[in-house]
Amino acid sequence: MRMESFIFAVLVIFFAIVAPVYWFMSGDPTGTTALALTFGVCLMLGGYTFLLARNLPKRPEDRKDGEIVEGAGELGFFPPSSIWPLYVALTASLIALGPVFGWWLALIGLALGVAAVAGWLYQYYRGEFAH
Repeated sequence: MRMESFIFAVLVIFFAIVAPVYWFMSGDPTGTTALALTFGVCLMLGGYTFLLARNLPKRPEDRKDGEIVEGAGELGFFPPSSIWPLYVALTASLIALGPVFGWWLALIGLALGVAAVAGWLYQYYRGEFAH
């Protein structure tokens, strides 16, 4: 995690320099806001990875004497294929199109979205992949 926090620290410095320079050279409030928000996101992520690196033991890739074999093993649980992300994306598009065509469409999308998110969350408790 030390390298990740270093990368975000470099990005924070970069965006801290670029945002005011961009403002003075262009006067564009939209781009300046985007650069300022990017600075804030990099600052938050850099702070999080720095605090995480302080509290966790060093990983093999953080040590000079680390070996590739030390990182071997199970990396975590990866879900099988699922249709639920498609349904969540479709309901999100219905919610986004609601203000365009009518708020009733957003309400339908919200109701279907709750069902889609529930299906996605509980897909491992029923059916073929039940635990």
